[in-house]
Amino acid sequence: MEYRNLGRTGVRVSPLCLGCMMFGGKTAAEDSYTIIDRALAAGINFLDTANVYNKGQSEVVTGEALRRNGKRDRIILATKVHGVMDENDPNGMGNSRRHIIMQCEASLRRLKTDWIDLYQIHRPQPTIPIDETLRAMDDLVRAGKVRYIGTSTFAAWQVMESLMVSRELGLNRFVCEQPPYNLLDRRIERELLPMARTHGLGVIPWSPMGGGLLSGKYGSGRMPAEGRFTDVSKAPWLARRMNGRALECADAYAAFCKERNAAPSQMAVAWVMAQAGVTSAIIGPRTMEQFEDNLKALEISVTPEDEVALNALFPPGGHISSFYEADFGPRTIA
Repeated sequence: MEYRNLGRTGVRVSPLCLGCMMFGGKTAAEDSYTIIDRALAAGINFLDTANVYNKGQSEVVTGEALRRNGKRDRIILATKVHGVMDENDPNGMGNSRRHIIMQCEASLRRLKTDWIDLYQIHRPQPTIPIDETLRAMDDLVRAGKVRYIGTSTFAAWQVMESLMVSRELGLNRFVCEQPPYNLLDRRIERELLPMARTHGLGVIPWSPMGGGLLSGKYGSGRMPAEGRFTDVSKAPWLARRMNGRALECADAYAAFCKERNAAPSQMAVAWVMAQAGVTSAIIGPRTMEQFEDNLKALEISVTPEDEVALNALFPPGGHISSFYEADFGPRTIA
């Protein structure tokens, strides 16, 4: 495993990050423990979860897995805060000092740990001044409960604003951003990736396979019986991601991968890992079979010829599906 620095920190992380969103939900606890153990054995040392994943059960299962295998000290453990944890409490979500500190304590209990290596703000919330959020995060770092802090799905200007405020107030700064990034949505190449490279931030993209649209299962004439996009009426953000153009591109992409003799899912993840400025691509397997498939992305080398062909199918800086929605309204985190 070739480890990479997490931004300008001295922390080294694997180029694949195990996303734990399915654990404690669609993936049963025992199966989750097995996948985590397999990931650690393969050299992955970076795990990412969030308090809202399965209403805390992802953290519970992830923490229990690390308690069982005794590998907590060797893992870079990341979680997130922002989403709704109590629908009956007007203060049960968001980036306020109250919510952040309360949820950090709850996450520590669920994860069965004394510290969180990377604590991330899951979404921006401009109705709350960024200095309030940063002061709360800084206090957690100074208390030893958090080692580093980061963001997820922030716009480039929002990250820059936070860096400016941290410098002005002498607060710990965000060390990384976790944006959506895949061949279907390359908008972070316009500003976010150059900004991150300039200012030494790590980038840990989520959804490198486009939520499964680049897995080879979807196409103009292909639709799995059960899948995230089988019924897009469940959520408007699904409909914004799966559209006729996306399915046409999925067909062309599948043909490219067949010529390349590479699995579409593995090529999609390998491509994200190969992009300049990317630290670690987050995979979110539901089964061991999916994890083993994702792991093989480490064996794929993306050639200059591959880049040319993929750029022709998926224009740099553009988007066919809408994943990068760094807006300000309430939304489902997925």
